[in-house]
Amino acid sequence: MEAACFVTFAHYLLLIFLQNGPHMVEGVWPLPQTLTSSTERYPLGPEAFYFEYGSQSAAQQGCSVLDGAFMRYFPLIFPDYTGNGVLRFYADKPFHLVITVDRDDCESYPNEDSSERYNLSVSGRQASLNAEGVWGALRGLETFSQLVYQDDFGSYFVNKTEIVDFPRFQFRGILLDTSRHYLPVQTILQTLDAMAYSKFNVFHWHIVDDPSFPYQSRTYPDLSSKGAFHPMTHVYTQSDVRRVISHARLRGIRVLPEFDSPGHTASWGKGQSDLLTPCYRGSSFSGTFGPVNPVLPSTYQFMARLFKEVSLVFPDSHIHLGGDEVNFSCWSSNPDVRAFMKKMGFGKDFTKLEAFYMENIVNITSALKKTAIVWQDVFDYHELIPKDTVLHIWKGKPASYQAELSRMTKAGMKVLLAAPWYINHISYGQDWREYYNVQPLDFPGTEEQKKLVIGGEVCMWGEYVDATNLTPRLWPRASAAAERLWSDEKQTSSVDKAFPRLQDFRCRLVRRGIRAEPLYVGHCKHEYQGG
Repeated sequence: MEAACFVTFAHYLLLIFLQNGPHMVEGVWPLPQTLTSSTERYPLGPEAFYFEYGSQSAAQQGCSVLDGAFMRYFPLIFPDYTGNGVLRFYADKPFHLVITVDRDDCESYPNEDSSERYNLSVSGRQASLNAEGVWGALRGLETFSQLVYQDDFGSYFVNKTEIVDFPRFQFRGILLDTSRHYLPVQTILQTLDAMAYSKFNVFHWHIVDDPSFPYQSRTYPDLSSKGAFHPMTHVYTQSDVRRVISHARLRGIRVLPEFDSPGHTASWGKGQSDLLTPCYRGSSFSGTFGPVNPVLPSTYQFMARLFKEVSLVFPDSHIHLGGDEVNFSCWSSNPDVRAFMKKMGFGKDFTKLEAFYMENIVNITSALKKTAIVWQDVFDYHELIPKDTVLHIWKGKPASYQAELSRMTKAGMKVLLAAPWYINHISYGQDWREYYNVQPLDFPGTEEQKKLVIGGEVCMWGEYVDATNLTPRLWPRASAAAERLWSDEKQTSSVDKAFPRLQDFRCRLVRRGIRAEPLYVGHCKHEYQGG
């Protein structure tokens, strides 16, 4: 009787295997630099799975970044596990994921030189994850979590796999605009989670602009109390900002603040008198204000104090100073500004006045040991800025931004590309394909010039975006740019080959609680359930 039962059970196991076949995951997103895997697979059980620090690892238990990551990734690897203590028959052997890092950077912040390189080997009952630092280990943990899959009966498996991986570009950013619509802190934190799933590593926080000033300054509290949509409910307190920076750090994400001036500053003037330029109609004040007033010493005193605070609050080595879309009509109407122009020998060329202003602001942040990032307008106006300033391209179609890339890098400047990834622009159909097909280094220039392109950025401007629609508008469309910025371009040249992987990744995002919109007709095994 026992023998008959055993044969029946063996046939049942064979039937399960024949029904499912040797399974492979659709693939990791973004695609690693090298990935080889086989049909040989190993069962995983949540009650017999262990994260471990390797004996030679520079980081050990107590490392805030990795200890936190182990807690986060366990439920991502085993999404159905409820902790009820039921062990399945296949999961009696332990599986160890052993992490070894060469450098203990557990308590530091990620920066522009941080290594995200890692090697991942899955073989037998163990996976070995080796990285130069904790930031690479985080990327490797994300990759491992995407290698694990379930069969139709809910059992977990991972295939024998070898991966060597590193990012193509060092700067892979997402811009959120929290001035045109206030985004609750929880929405920002969820976006940081989703960024980590796509291996983005810079959160560009366009925190203030014309419509509102939600940053609550210790030095100038009136900026938010008078400039925010609401002084209590629509502000980011110092505690909120620390929470965002901490959440980002634990996911290997830098927080790059932007305080854009001299334009885009209407909300600043509500809480800081004499900062903005009074506009004139003929010889009379019109009652309106324009950009920051660049001719008053008090302007630079204010900016120096504000940026001193900002440099202490935000630990990143870079700060974004804006410098785009300055309307010169108000400056040209103001008699004091015109007199200053004459005194300085600027004639009627207001680009020289903007250059004067931006050079002063960059000098302020340089003195605070911060490297400036500015929008391309600053370069276009031939401003004298330090060579380490990063230029940010936001204008134009491919022919236009390719020419700009060529000019900027020929001048020896570092460059970020955002122009092709303004994904707040929406259209019917699969526009992610356009974002995927961008070739950031396709411009006339030497190899040395191309090394000056440090990365790119997806921008989500907020005119029509708030917490109700940010997530589905951002994901998975932003993930197309994520692969372009991380992966080898030759291996990821086919949109059609990318489609099933991105579709699979989108379903993974949905299962992880990210309301990513569909790419096209189809379904997910685990659909979004609402709520």
